[in-house]
Amino acid sequence: MQAPSMGGAMLPRGNGQVVRLPRGSSLMDLAEKIGANPAALVQAAFSIGEMVTATQSVSEEILQLIGSEIGFEIQIVSPEEEDRELLGSFDIEFGEDEGDDTDLAPRPPVVTVMGHVDHGKTRLLDAIRKANVVAGEAGGITQHIGAYQVAAEVAGTERRITFIDTPGHEAFTAMRARGAKVTDIAVLVVAADDGVKPQTIEALNHAKAAEVPIVVAVNKIDKEGADPQKVRGQLTEYGLVAEEYGGDTMFVDISARENIGIEELLEAVVLTADASLDLRANPNQNAEGVAIEAHLDRGRGAVATVLVQRGTLRVGDTMVVGDAHGRVRAMLDENGNNLEVADPSRPVQVLGLTSVPGAGDTFLVVEEDRVARQIAERRSARERNALLSRRRVRVSMEDLERALKSGDIQQLNLIIKGDVSGSVEALEDALLKLDVGDEVDLRIIHRGVGAITESDVDLALTSDTIIIGFNVRADGRARTKADREGIEIRYYSVIYQAIEEMEAALKGMLKPEYEEVQLGTAEIREVYRSSKFGNIAGTLVRSGLIRRNAKARLIRDGAVVAENLQIDSLRRFKDDATEVREGYECGIGLGSYNNIQVDDVIETYEMREKARS
Repeated sequence: MQAPSMGGAMLPRGNGQVVRLPRGSSLMDLAEKIGANPAALVQAAFSIGEMVTATQSVSEEILQLIGSEIGFEIQIVSPEEEDRELLGSFDIEFGEDEGDDTDLAPRPPVVTVMGHVDHGKTRLLDAIRKANVVAGEAGGITQHIGAYQVAAEVAGTERRITFIDTPGHEAFTAMRARGAKVTDIAVLVVAADDGVKPQTIEALNHAKAAEVPIVVAVNKIDKEGADPQKVRGQLTEYGLVAEEYGGDTMFVDISARENIGIEELLEAVVLTADASLDLRANPNQNAEGVAIEAHLDRGRGAVATVLVQRGTLRVGDTMVVGDAHGRVRAMLDENGNNLEVADPSRPVQVLGLTSVPGAGDTFLVVEEDRVARQIAERRSARERNALLSRRRVRVSMEDLERALKSGDIQQLNLIIKGDVSGSVEALEDALLKLDVGDEVDLRIIHRGVGAITESDVDLALTSDTIIIGFNVRADGRARTKADREGIEIRYYSVIYQAIEEMEAALKGMLKPEYEEVQLGTAEIREVYRSSKFGNIAGTLVRSGLIRRNAKARLIRDGAVVAENLQIDSLRRFKDDATEVREGYECGIGLGSYNNIQVDDVIETYEMREKARS
């Protein structure tokens, strides 16, 4: 039966019929499903104010709006369902243990540490794995997701526990929520001197949504004003009742700084797992699991941290991780030791993938390289279509306020490049959720891992795009081309700073008082070691000038490895120098910072006052 559409062309009448479509579908896909003329659907979209082509990926809202007008209920297939259908076409079952109960073996619990910023999550993990990861973090916030396995002695038996290290700031909601999906137990860290805070409740809600047991670590009991009992009382209001109060939640008083209560906390995790969960998996099947983090490493290529959830992963296996694939060339544990096999709940770094997967992507082992490549290619095409359909408001940063006053509809296109995939995805997710009204449109046209390249600048040229670099820098040719073509590149090392600045810009409030001005760059040709002055960099000034006492950062393979440095000493041969210009060699001392290597780049800059517009 045919019915006239809003645009006057004839379209079928659905009478409530359900049509299932994957994310990023086009009007052509909808037309094939309902037996309609694609041109008629284009006309229908135009009549409701949407100018789209038949082959263009469109949003879920547009598809549902068009469907409702002609009597069809449009349902967008979830990514999990899409993946299940995709793997089903290759006769691959995913997400279930093979065999019966006799094939299942106990596995260690997987634990995510959550809580309010500055309540000591990272320091707790630091105490647990006896390593210092706090010092290198920007703004005191964990920037990367890692996974670590530790051993604890409970009732005379050694038990293993896997910890997923997730960021604590609310801007990382996407990564933290994704972490909870692979988590068996959540450890909620609450400072005894600060009590329950908004992000404590946010973390608690994530854990409850994931339906995982919770162990509460009451931290900083050694500080003046600490009141662990007050924390117990506050959390009672949110349904967490301590065992000593007749509830079923274990509370452990700890001090991560003084290493108090750490063993008791590990024991509480194991006891909670034994009492509440049946943690078993089949180790004798093809490995399946999830990617916790991934980055691009010079020399080693794509490196992914994966958590094996069932089966056993072996060196030489062919695996698919999201839209990346490859043969496992090597596996490393959290200490950099080589492994041959990884059993369930074991986190390992995997080398040998063709590209960098996304944090949270599922992985599976397949029998043939050909199958792995086909699955990866179809996943990649699916994600590309889904990304093209995601749209938000467009504005130019500094000119937004003027554009809004003039009544022009503006759009801001962004390219996001970062050092690791988890941070890139979290930043993208947070930016797309910014609420700036309907007058402006924000669109992320590309995201990736690694340094900002010339191809990124070329892409920005075609679409009036601003490039965001998170803990990465533009390489020399890309920076030169961006300067020549007037492409704006903004650098950030703390994600919430990027979000706040973008939100302020979108609302027309961005009026910076200071701006960073690059002075020059110097390439390290030689490293001289001095017992008195530490490591001295023998450099060639590549651009601009190097000035003594100027601020500096160290760049290695396009990624920022150290911020907030200072040119402590500057010498030409045996003489002290105030500044050294392009083309000349000089010796540079970065004070107490000694982690420098040949081919590193020292970039100097200064903050100059900028007049408010």
